[in-house]
Amino acid sequence: MTDVAEIRDLRVVFATDGEPVEAVKGISLSASSGEVLAIVGESGSGKTVTANTLLGLLPETATTSGAVIVRGREGGETDIVHASQAKLRAMRGRDAAMVFQEPSTALNPVYTVGWQIAEGIRAHTKLSKKDARERAIDIMRRVGIPSPEKRVDDYPHQFSGGQKQRIVIAMALVLNAGLIIADEPTTALDVTVQAEILDLLRTCRDEFGATIVLITHNMGVVADLADRVIVMYQGDIVEEAPVQELFSHPREEYTKKLLAAVPHVGQGKSASAPSVGTSDPERAKRDEGPHVAPPVPEGSLIVASGAEIGYPGRFGRGAVMAVKGVDFHVGPGEVVGLVGESGSGKTTIGRAVVGLTTVLGGSLTVLGHEMRGAKTRSLTPLRPQIGFVFQDPATSFNPLLTIAECVAEPLIVHGRASGLSAARPRVNELLDAVRLPTNFGDRYPHELSGGQRQRASLARALALDPKLLIADEPTSALDVSVQATVLELFTQLQAELGFASLFISHDLAVIDAVSDRIIVLQQGEIKEQGTTAQVLGDPRDPYTRELLAALPVPDPVAQAERRAQWEAVRRH
Repeated sequence: MTDVAEIRDLRVVFATDGEPVEAVKGISLSASSGEVLAIVGESGSGKTVTANTLLGLLPETATTSGAVIVRGREGGETDIVHASQAKLRAMRGRDAAMVFQEPSTALNPVYTVGWQIAEGIRAHTKLSKKDARERAIDIMRRVGIPSPEKRVDDYPHQFSGGQKQRIVIAMALVLNAGLIIADEPTTALDVTVQAEILDLLRTCRDEFGATIVLITHNMGVVADLADRVIVMYQGDIVEEAPVQELFSHPREEYTKKLLAAVPHVGQGKSASAPSVGTSDPERAKRDEGPHVAPPVPEGSLIVASGAEIGYPGRFGRGAVMAVKGVDFHVGPGEVVGLVGESGSGKTTIGRAVVGLTTVLGGSLTVLGHEMRGAKTRSLTPLRPQIGFVFQDPATSFNPLLTIAECVAEPLIVHGRASGLSAARPRVNELLDAVRLPTNFGDRYPHELSGGQRQRASLARALALDPKLLIADEPTSALDVSVQATVLELFTQLQAELGFASLFISHDLAVIDAVSDRIIVLQQGEIKEQGTTAQVLGDPRDPYTRELLAALPVPDPVAQAERRAQWEAVRRH
C-alpha cells in the first residue's frame, strides 16, 4: 500500500529563553492509504507537534530536521521541511487537512460556515461563488448537518459543539484531501456526540478513502477507530503495533500503565456495591410509573424540590428555562454524580447552587439557605462553606498571580489571613495535600501542566475547609494517567475531609470512579437517579442505556460489539 504520509528521523527543537527544548527526538513513522493511524501519549509526549509538522504549522521558534513527505491523491508529493510557503499553502486542504481539537476557536465567528467552507474551495479552484456554495451545501449534507440549504448561512455560534466539529470535518473533506489529521477531535464532547463524530470519521475513511492520523489520549476512541497505534513518550516512539495486538499484549511498561489508567464502568463504585437484579424489589419499585426522587435524609446539604432554574428574559421576553422542576438531594459526606449531554442543565444546577444562576420556581435549599429569591449580599456567609473546581483551571486562575497567591486568595478575601505571608503555611499544607511540591507555589499557572493546574485548583477549592464541593467537569481535558491521579486524589481527600460533593461530568466511567449516587439529566429533566450500582448496572431509562452504549471502552473486540449495540439503541 502507498504511504500517504512518511516521516523519517524527525527532530523538532524549540528555542526558549532558557535551554532549547527537544520536543521530538528522531522519530520515523508512515501512514498507509485508507488507514487510521492513532498517535497516543500524555501531554508533552510530542504527538501534536508531530501532527502539526505534517502540515508545516510549527511556529518560527521551531527548528526541524529530517524528512516529512505528504503525497497527494494525484501522485504529487510535498517535502514539508524544505517546501516554500507557497507550496505549503497549495498542499494544505488539497493533499492534507486538519481537524482541530477546539472547533470554536478554529471557526471564524464573524463569517457564516458556508463562507468558511467555500473559502477553501475558492482558494484552490476556479469555481464561481455560486458553485462553491453548492459544494459547501453538499459537503454539509454528507457530514450530517440537517437542512444544509438553510444552515449554510448560519454563524458558528448557532451550532452545537458536535455540529461545529462536523463543520470543521466538512472543511477538511471539501477538497477531497487524502490525509486528514484529527487532533483530539472528541475531547470535550458528550459520549453520544463523540460516538457520532467517530462514526463520521469512519465514513471519511470508508466513503471518502481518506487516511486519518488520529491524535488522542482517549484509549476508548483508539479502540473504536484505529487500525494501528503509535505510543509516544517524551518525544520518542516507545511502541508501535496493530490495535488489537497493542490492547491484548502491550510490550512496554509505559503502554501497560497508560492502559491501566483508563477508567472503566463497572470497576469503580458500581463494582463494590451490590448489583440490582431484575427480580430485586428495588428494581420493581424503580420501574413503577414515572421517575420518583428518593426520600431526603436529615441534614442534606442540597435539597431541590420542583426546582426550576434558568435565565430571566430581557426586553419583555419570557425566561429561558434550562432546568425544569427537578427533585434531588445531596446528603452529608455524599458524592452525587450529575451526568447528561451538553444542554441537559448539569452546569446550570452547579451554578445555581453557588448563586450564579437564578432559581425561577420551586425550591433549592443549599446548606439551609433558600436560593430562590436570595440576594447576593445574603449569600456572603454561605460562600466559605462551598468550594468550586472549574472545568478549565487555565482560565479560572489569574495569569498574573503565582499559584500560592491564587490558592491564598479565598483565605485573604474571607479574612482567614491578613496577606500571602500569613496564608503561606496553609497554602503549603494544601499543596502538600494535593501532591504538589510546595515550591510550585512560586510558579505561575502557565508554568504548570494541565494535571498540576487542576490539582492546584482543587487546593484552592479546599482552602476554607468547605462542607460542599462543586466539581464541574474537572477531568474532561486531562490525559488518562493524569485523570486517574486527579480522581484518586479527589477520592482520598473526600474520605479524609468528609466534604459532600456534586460531581458534574459527561463521562460515566469517571462518575463511576467517584460517585455514591448518580442523577441522569436530559434537556433539563431528571430521567433517572439511584445508587451508582443501580444506574450503571441496571439502567431503567432508555436515555441512560444510550449513554452507556455510546461510551467507548479500551478493548477493540468489546468496542466493536458496543458500537453495534449503540447503533441498535439509536435506531429504536
